[in-house]
Amino acid sequence: MNNVVDSEWAESHFPLYTADSIISLYGTSNLPIYKINESLTVLIAIASGKGVLKTDDQMYELIEGSVILLPAHSRATLIANLLHPFHAYMLIITTREQGRLLPGSMTRKSDVVSNSLVHFFPNEPAIVTNMEELYVHRLPGSEIRHVQNQIVFHQIILQLLETQKARYAAIEQPSMERSITYLENHYSDKITRELLAEIAGVSRSHYSILFKQLTDFSPNEYLSRLRVHRAKELLISGSGTLREIALKVGYKDEFYLSRRFKQKTGAAPSAYGRASFQRVAVLLTPYASHLLLLGLEPSVVISDSSEYVNSSDLEPPQKMIFINATCSVEQVKSLLLDNNIELIIAASQHLYQYGMHAEQLRAVAPIVEISWMEIGWKEHLRLIARVIQRRDQAEQWLKDFEKEEHASRSLVKQSGAANEIISILVIKPEQLLVYGARNVGYVLYQSLGLQPPARIKQGIDERGDQFHSIPIEISELAEYAGDRILVIVFPDIKGSTAHSEAVFKSTYWYKLPAVQRNAVHLLDRDAWIPYNPVSIRLQLQRAVALFTNDQ
Repeated sequence: MNNVVDSEWAESHFPLYTADSIISLYGTSNLPIYKINESLTVLIAIASGKGVLKTDDQMYELIEGSVILLPAHSRATLIANLLHPFHAYMLIITTREQGRLLPGSMTRKSDVVSNSLVHFFPNEPAIVTNMEELYVHRLPGSEIRHVQNQIVFHQIILQLLETQKARYAAIEQPSMERSITYLENHYSDKITRELLAEIAGVSRSHYSILFKQLTDFSPNEYLSRLRVHRAKELLISGSGTLREIALKVGYKDEFYLSRRFKQKTGAAPSAYGRASFQRVAVLLTPYASHLLLLGLEPSVVISDSSEYVNSSDLEPPQKMIFINATCSVEQVKSLLLDNNIELIIAASQHLYQYGMHAEQLRAVAPIVEISWMEIGWKEHLRLIARVIQRRDQAEQWLKDFEKEEHASRSLVKQSGAANEIISILVIKPEQLLVYGARNVGYVLYQSLGLQPPARIKQGIDERGDQFHSIPIEISELAEYAGDRILVIVFPDIKGSTAHSEAVFKSTYWYKLPAVQRNAVHLLDRDAWIPYNPVSIRLQLQRAVALFTNDQ
């Protein structure tokens, strides 16, 4: 079948790293201080000797093998140890967008050059060695050497990324982790630093130092953020009076909450529930498309895919940043803080799926949990619209969509499909499913009012929008196959759909009346599976074209 409407999904791409310049620095008694004030990202590697690097609020002791990554626009001072003068290499790193991107494509953020934090690696001799090689051959005499330089440069970038990932993935203070988790789960209780230090098994003074290193906040700041952000969540949901909210989050009364709230936000709690948000993060792409439909571009999308909704009805995202959902919780928190997120929208099911929970992210920003499977896409839209103060826009869109549904149903009623039983079969690498009332099932069975198989109809009648699908065995095909079958095949991890042959070449498949009458339609997964308002509307258009062109 030919696609009647282009897929609304467009992929984003990572930028290309480039080396702007590399220089050699010497700290001596004649020149003990070197000022750094670069507009681009700076990587410094200590080849020999010792020194100190000072930024606005930190000081780092540097020795041979030390590497430090400074974000763009950093101001720092490199100071030599006069007894052990240093020799260092300074690499200026930048990025550029890939060429020949498809229309609507966008570039993802770079973890090396987009971070606003200083990253200090005390012992990375391999990076230092590669920096030295890059400097020695900075003026290549042949194309072979030029390509070798590119390889060495990207080895440095790879080493930085791997080192950053390892640091986030393997926190070396499990006892500190336990104390932070305790704080996140008991923020409404009376908590002392002595108690937290006891849980961590360290002294009170050392605890504060370690806590700051792990979170970038003092324990008191972290606790205050947890309480104020939880208060924001309760204000958004309208859960109780100000006094009740104060007691729930651990403050003695509403006056103390108001004081803390104003310190953190500059506004009174009474005004917060009516606030409009500008910097919102969402977990998974469907909720991003809800925001885009409502005219608010999410600042950050936490997702296992870099794809986003791209439709002629929507403005293409300009600054949307993707964070891989498989990153560690600490890395996700750090990146959200870097982007000054005001609100996080997520489903508890998705948080759990990726090893996160609301308590861990609450120190970054308040979290509004929008249930995923418990409600359908229309309620997703309404709830998100209420949170960001755009209910009128949501209701108008839904009203317009209902008119389109009615017109589409009238068209399809004139086709042969109106009197047929329609089945939606989904073939995954290790599973065979028959779809119900979600995804393309919503469009067929609810928007267009077409007839599902009897068992699917029973599931829709009982569970409505919550009825996603039924897993079946290949031997059960005849029980769910209708007069017409729509088939969607999910490829395996390598992109192969060879596993579908086990179905298509089986005797169970050949015996189906729809197969014998050639009433089978193979649908593109990316065009028919997404579950959000924009995708549902486009699927409706595709379904009308499919059934009215097949008369």
